[in-house]
Amino acid sequence: MKRINEYKKLFGVETEVDLKTLKKSYRDLVKEWHPDKFQNGDALQLEAESQSRRIIDGYHFLVSIAPETIAANLDNYNETITNSGIADYTHKGLLLEITFQDGTTYEYFGVTKPVYIKMINSDKLNRFAKRSIYPNYVYRKVKRSLAEA
Repeated sequence: MKRINEYKKLFGVETEVDLKTLKKSYRDLVKEWHPDKFQNGDALQLEAESQSRRIIDGYHFLVSIAPETIAANLDNYNETITNSGIADYTHKGLLLEITFQDGTTYEYFGVTKPVYIKMINSDKLNRFAKRSIYPNYVYRKVKRSLAEA
């Protein structure tokens, strides 16, 4: 959640991520911080390079969790969570990463340690995730399935 809020603040996004507004903000920030804008030896050149990378990463991240992106990929997501079991999972901070048996990996944001502990202690992992994880947390696809690669 910290990462989401940090990028939203960078792009001036209040609540929902609107792709049109995000794209305009992205272009404005890239124009402002493009490394080519600064001469060699300029004190701001190194900062511009790191800001530029941060802007690009933030843009791609916010596009991946935008409602339009999620809606466009909803059929594939539902296919994966319905027909593919969980192959592997890791939890770090408030981030739960689930890899499915079809090779697809999704990140779920804001998953607390108590919820994660309930999940791993559940005798029916897929059932718990379908009821408690998938419908309740912001997610994004992070790795393509083997068939897409």
